[in-house]
Amino acid sequence: MYAPFFGLKQEPFSIAPDPRYLFMSARHREALAHLLYGVRGGGGFVLLTGEIGAGKTTVCRCFLEQIPKRCNVAYIFNPKLTVFELLKTVCEEFRIPYQHQGAGAPTVKDYLDPLNDFLLRTHAIGLNNVLIIDEAQNLSPDVLEQLRLLTNLETTERKLLQIILIGQPELRDMLARPQLEQLAQRVIARYHLKALSEKETSQYIRHRMAVAGMRTALPFDRPARHRIFQLSRGVPRRINLLCDRALLGAYGQGQPRVDEAIVEKAAAEVFGSAHDDDATLPAASRFQQAARWGLGAAGAAALLGMVAWAVDGRLGRPSSGNPDAQASQFPASAASSPDKARPAVAAASSAATPAAPPASAVSLDLRDGMKTAWRTEKEAWRELAPAWKLAADLPDPCASAQRENLLCFRTVATLALIRQLSRPGILLLRDDAGQSVFVLLTALTPQTATLRAGGVSQTVSLLSLAKVWRGDFATFWRAPEGYQSALNEGNAGPVVEALATLVARAEGASAPSGGPAFNAALKSRLASFQVAWGLTADGVAGPTTFMQLNRATGVDEPRLQADGLVH
Repeated sequence: MYAPFFGLKQEPFSIAPDPRYLFMSARHREALAHLLYGVRGGGGFVLLTGEIGAGKTTVCRCFLEQIPKRCNVAYIFNPKLTVFELLKTVCEEFRIPYQHQGAGAPTVKDYLDPLNDFLLRTHAIGLNNVLIIDEAQNLSPDVLEQLRLLTNLETTERKLLQIILIGQPELRDMLARPQLEQLAQRVIARYHLKALSEKETSQYIRHRMAVAGMRTALPFDRPARHRIFQLSRGVPRRINLLCDRALLGAYGQGQPRVDEAIVEKAAAEVFGSAHDDDATLPAASRFQQAARWGLGAAGAAALLGMVAWAVDGRLGRPSSGNPDAQASQFPASAASSPDKARPAVAAASSAATPAAPPASAVSLDLRDGMKTAWRTEKEAWRELAPAWKLAADLPDPCASAQRENLLCFRTVATLALIRQLSRPGILLLRDDAGQSVFVLLTALTPQTATLRAGGVSQTVSLLSLAKVWRGDFATFWRAPEGYQSALNEGNAGPVVEALATLVARAEGASAPSGGPAFNAALKSRLASFQVAWGLTADGVAGPTTFMQLNRATGVDEPRLQADGLVH
């Protein structure tokens, strides 16, 4: 319903466990790694637990997509079964024929014998067998004991059946009982999936919006995201419910932005009473909520909000047009909070500056000196151009750069991502009147940033920058010839060939011959590269992935340095 209103291809916050939307936080990556390790670990039990809605089933679905090819998988999602029903279901999932032998009622042996025969035959031809049981906290002790007995069949090297138990925290308590100690001793890997942090909650929201097709600014403002974290407690399913209703509410009111008031109304509808949930927050979180309205919290919120911004490689988009034709500012800025930026404080030592800045520049007061900034984005692109061996007087820098296979890239980023990309770029700031102005970021240290406009440079503290910068970042990047949009599995052609060559060089391997397609193997290698270089491991080759590939393979591009630009 609301997807087209926000420029989305589909609604992003479904509670269905769609692996495409899996947000790979550090915790989720670790959970997935435990499952993959368990498959190769020689059999036995693997245990994955987590709170309701933490994303266990979604991780499992992602695991199923990555499971080795020579594996037979049986998946049971309703484990409220008797021993007989369980064994019958396992045989059916593995497609094992069975029949009752002799007179009387069926017995356990009717299922165990064909199952054991199947495990031995498949092992002989090099196949592994994995049994996955979801909602395993519903298993009875008798069924758990029968599962343990299933793992008794083994060779001298490994057990012939790998069992993965996925369940809520009470599953851990069940396995801690003395009568299940023998099963607990056969657990070769276990992981408890916790809720997301506040920073990860913002990243999660941005990730799902990007997967759904978002190519503009995130519609949730910073206070709204903070309130979503408080009300959801970082549980992905609760985040989905709340965000979905908040987007619907904003759509109903014709508002392109979701603010805190809309989140409060959505929470009242989804959770019954938004404020009832506050009682479940830790004391520190409740104190932070109360402090939101205090004057002393405003400065801290500006700094904490800065590090809460996150980026997915697909959020940015190349632009072949005139930046001034796009409202002379980054996409996120048009929807930024209207309140004026507060003057920055405690700037670091200033670099030598010219006596008079250009007439087209404006002044940005950072308290300890006048900082020059550009009023239009085009002027900032022109100042960045020489670093990329482009003329500084180009009438349309982005259009001219495209002829050199350079594209303009705009996104919302963290300082951590900018450090990873290690390239100079344009920051959109707000001056003392709340108007948009532009500067170049030419150097970045753990404590300071060096900004430049019109030849005027000044080094400021990151705290000062946090007061006037809301995360908007733009830069050039060198694209393969013919690049039009992010590459995904199934693409083919010269651009994919260029991608495969870059990935091979980054791995230290020889460039592939011929014209390879973007297949599952290339996607897996690309995802591994993304993990190593600090990007979202989605196997999609967008601008930030190409930037890091260029950096890894030594492509000639300017870099951020402690002393400024390197040409």
